[in-house]
Amino acid sequence: MRKRILPIAVLGVAVLGITACSGGGGGNSGDDSASGDGKTLDVWIMQGTNPDAEPFFDEVADAFKEETGAELNVEFVQWADAHDRFVTSIAGGTTPDVAETGTTWTPEFADAGALAPITDYVKDDGLEDDLVEGLVKSGTYDDELYGMPWYAGVRSLVYRSDIFEELGLDAPTNWDELREAALAIKAAHPDMTAVAVPGDAEFTVYPWVWGAGGEVATEKDGTWTSELDSPESVKGLEFWTGLATQDDLSSAGATTWKETDVLDAFAAGTVGMAIMGSWTPSAIVEKGPDMEGKFAAVPIPGEEDGISPSVLGGSHLSMFETAKDKDLAFAFIKMMTTGEFAEKWGEQSGYFPGQKSLLEKSIENADPLVQPFATQMVDGGASVPVTPTFGAVQAKKTTSAMMQAILSGTKDVETAAKDAAAEMTATLNGN
Repeated sequence: MRKRILPIAVLGVAVLGITACSGGGGGNSGDDSASGDGKTLDVWIMQGTNPDAEPFFDEVADAFKEETGAELNVEFVQWADAHDRFVTSIAGGTTPDVAETGTTWTPEFADAGALAPITDYVKDDGLEDDLVEGLVKSGTYDDELYGMPWYAGVRSLVYRSDIFEELGLDAPTNWDELREAALAIKAAHPDMTAVAVPGDAEFTVYPWVWGAGGEVATEKDGTWTSELDSPESVKGLEFWTGLATQDDLSSAGATTWKETDVLDAFAAGTVGMAIMGSWTPSAIVEKGPDMEGKFAAVPIPGEEDGISPSVLGGSHLSMFETAKDKDLAFAFIKMMTTGEFAEKWGEQSGYFPGQKSLLEKSIENADPLVQPFATQMVDGGASVPVTPTFGAVQAKKTTSAMMQAILSGTKDVETAAKDAAAEMTATLNGN
């Protein structure tokens, strides 16, 4: 497969294609006893996802040593610094053997020629039918899998169950019911933000686009076109932003809110409903102990019924072309993403595993703050455009700029969506 070097305009810095030969085998990993005697596997893991990551990886290292004979050298990298570190290491040929890659980074690094395909490894181990589809999609580039699904989170609707009970409200199952519930909350608690509509939280926007039948962007014959300005997308955007601009159910301050601001406000007890991640319930209670037992979650309701799709975000484990022993690298990837360690990582971090059989356990979980997110992930998980240039769209904050223009009243929905679609289309095509 031909790999092309991404231009500076796309990545922001020069990324050199790497075409190192695949040492250590080519996908025949059916034998779990990869021999690593005297070898060391270098791994980068993002810091902060799991507060118990260091003792977790001490345990992994012991198990990996016992299984393969190899030492494990794990370096923890801050999310904020990670992308630049990857770009620099790719350019210099100093990448680790295996690394955690965010779902929007995997196709970018694969396109640069930095990642080794793992399709054959996954097939040889019979794992392909037991991986979460959305994570497989985001980890696939040019029909090859470059990112092994590791863990994922998804956003659903979190609401104040105590206030819903007080007002005799049921959890909303469609958009009209969501709006009616927010109106009831505002009437009873006028000082509360009935539903948070944040202006700088990109992934809380797309469910309404998809829920109305729209698309963020589509590709045809190698050319991407944003459809944020389609009639369907505009309808979804009008509903979501209209809760703030027409019904006054959000707050003016939310125009600049990020998802962390939504979390802080909800934990403080000043928000009735919000789109929040599956990893946030424990954080809500940690930040606001008085909130324990006072909130619940449901999948984001569809326009009339069903579920509005939500961005399936998370991480892959990717093997780099610089890995000297690719069989050993995949042995580690498999250990981390399937079975005991995948399940334990999910439990400790609050994310869901990327293996369907493990995810099914979460769906069966009776915990009301787990099951709705798991259902959303399986029945309503979606992916942003899988292309190396989507990271540039995010860097430009195209969607957030659109939202802030609408919420601040500087543009109407149609104009803001049209401008955002034009910018997104140009960026996706490297212009």
